[in-house]
Amino acid sequence: MEIIWPEKYSNGNTTVHVSSELEIPAPAEVIWAWLVRASLWPEWYSPIKAVTIEGGGKDLAPGSKFSYRIFGITPSSKVEEFVPFERLGWSTQYEGVDAYHAWLIEKKPAGCHVFVGENQKGWLANLNNRLRPSNGKYYHFIWLQALMEKAKQGFPPA
Repeated sequence: MEIIWPEKYSNGNTTVHVSSELEIPAPAEVIWAWLVRASLWPEWYSPIKAVTIEGGGKDLAPGSKFSYRIFGITPSSKVEEFVPFERLGWSTQYEGVDAYHAWLIEKKPAGCHVFVGENQKGWLANLNNRLRPSNGKYYHFIWLQALMEKAKQGFPPA
């Protein structure tokens, strides 16, 4: 299983490529529930301080437009791929960065293999990658570890 990058965000059309993966001992349905319940991200992934889903609601859905506060910026994002229990992807933009963030959940006998990747382009994406080349991988791995801890607890609250 691999990410289906939109052409605009393919490896050949972007300059920064970040990914991380982890085996999570939980069902895909539980992992998915935590990923799409974006309103709770700030409670378990500390870099995110606030999430706003256009039109309200707690969960991401196909085509959802949303923003979140992270590292002092507020990117504008849109869900581009939504395959329940398997694939979630969104485009995101802020000054100097145009990116695509993707999650893959692959069912395994003892849980799931979860992959998170991001392809970026833009002057700020390139500068950040030069100055802090391991930051993206580090923060994606922290997100995966936090997701694992939440998924081990079962479904998020209603």
